This record gives sequence, C-alpha cells and structure tokens, in this order.
Amino acid sequence: MTAAATANPARKRWRAVDGIVLLDKPQGLSSTQALQRVRRALQAEKAGHAGTLDPMATGMLPLCFGQATKACGELLGQRKAYRATILLGASTDTGDAEGDVVERSDIPADLSPEAIEAALARLRGEQLQVPPMYSALKRDGRPLYELARRGETVERAARPVTIERLELVAAAAGSLEIDVTCSKGTYVRVLAADIAARLGTLGHLGALRRLRVEPFAAEAMVTLERIEAEVATGPGTPDWLLPVDAAFPGLPVVRLDETQSLRLRQGRTLERPARLPDPDGPLWRAYDEAHGFLGLVEADSGGRLKVVRLFVPGAGAVPDAPKT
Repeated sequence: MTAAATANPARKRWRAVDGIVLLDKPQGLSSTQALQRVRRALQAEKAGHAGTLDPMATGMLPLCFGQATKACGELLGQRKAYRATILLGASTDTGDAEGDVVERSDIPADLSPEAIEAALARLRGEQLQVPPMYSALKRDGRPLYELARRGETVERAARPVTIERLELVAAAAGSLEIDVTCSKGTYVRVLAADIAARLGTLGHLGALRRLRVEPFAAEAMVTLERIEAEVATGPGTPDWLLPVDAAFPGLPVVRLDETQSLRLRQGRTLERPARLPDPDGPLWRAYDEAHGFLGLVEADSGGRLKVVRLFVPGAGAVPDAPKT
C-alpha cells in the first residue's frame, strides 16, 4: 500500500458512476445533505444537484453523477411543478413555516372560490419577482440567508419569472392548497405571500412539494430509503439510475460511424451526415454505432456538425500520432 493510500484510505471507495437519480427528497434534509447521502450510497466520485429544495420542501430533486453533472445547467433551466400549502393570516421572516411570525392580519370572511380564482388569475403569466432574503443567492460571495440570519436586509433586483399554471386544489379555514407550474428562478414562498396579499391578508408557505422537473415524470422519483436499501443488497445497475441522455428526450438523434465517433470524441467538426433529420431546434443527440451516447451537436453555418457538449470520459483530447 502506498503512503498516499495509507494517508487517505477513504479515497479508494469512490468510483466512476454516470447517470441521473430523481430523488424524492424527504423533509428535513437540505439538497446538499440529500445529495451526499445518495453519493455515499453509490460511492460516486462526482456529483451535483439541479434545482435546490429547502429543507422543509419535499419532492423531485434531480441528482447528477459523473458525466451527467454536465447536464445540471440544462436541468436548472427547465420548468418545475409544485403543490403548495399557503397558511393565511400571518407572515414569517423566512416566508415559510420554519420561520418566526413577524406580523399577523385578519383573514377576510368572504374568501369564495370566485375571489380566490380572481386573485390567482392576476398572478398568472410573466412578471417580475424580488427574491427573498432567505435564499441561496449570493451577495459579495455570501448567501443571502446568512445575512438574513444576522438581521441584515440588502437590495435585491427583481427577476423575470413566468407562472404558467396556478390552480386552486383545495381551500380550508385559514389555508389554501395550490398547484403551480413555473419557470426557473421562481420562489414559491414569494408567490404564496403575493397570493395572500391579493386576498387582503398575509400568508406564508406551510408545505411545499415539487411534483416534477421537466423533462422527467413524477413516477420516476425514488425514495432515499429505497436507494440505500437496494445499493446495500447487491451489485448491478438499478432501474432508478437513469442514463445521462435521459436529460434530453426531446432532441432528435444522429448516429455516427466509428470514424465520425472518434472525431467527435476529439472535439472535431464533422461533415453533415446524409440522413440527418431536421430538428425543431438547433441541437441533436449524437450516438455511436453501439448506441452509446456521445453528446450534443449542432450545425454550423456551413452545415457541418460541431460539438456543443460531450458526455464521454476523456473526450476532447486528440490522441498522439502513432509512432513510426
């Protein structure tokens, strides 16, 4: 055993794991804590998550491992769907039930379904939203929530968001349950307060569950308990470890021969294949002859294919010329 291995024996545990896990995040764990639990179970060398969920929230948290970490940026930009419970009559410093109540107000007695729908209708569509102080956004390298915990408040620029769907699921005394489909960067805590304000009262999030992140279906989620139990019981690739290309199901496919695949792995531009379909957008998924996913390509102005992003180990390096 080498001195380096003796000094840090834990390093031998980690291995190359490529794929995506759609974790059904439990309440009480931060996104980073949930990611590290799954990473340790898989013994994955490289990991990241796409789309932070607060500890109070549950639901779909895409976890990316190995080559799939290159897709985190694309997943962060996708639409998301939530089910939220809004508690009326009080606001908290965090905007959710984990915070301290800072103000109370009466709840209007005439909150009919018609009045609620009128409030929701005014919040659908494109709008500007000011991020909350209790958020992971950074100011001078420090998360805003750290400043908020010290009692500090700083100016935050409003950001454009889109509320594509906003529907009432149920109404009870002092609370509403709603379904939301929204663009990236939307804070449902802020939306909850805005809805309460439209109804003439105060409000905060009582519960939040992320139902899905496009392009994934809710049925593909897996619990932390199942992951840890199945990894512990035996080897093999579990069905909940999705392939890397699961992040791009809507893109058309181009299949490359051995020479083309090699050139693409080297980051070189390819002549456009004769039977290349015309996509609705600018990108294709590229595969080799063995149906292995290579990465994303696009056509340049001359019609040739150039690399956008490769998802294969060691890609981008041109091999040495053969020795003579």
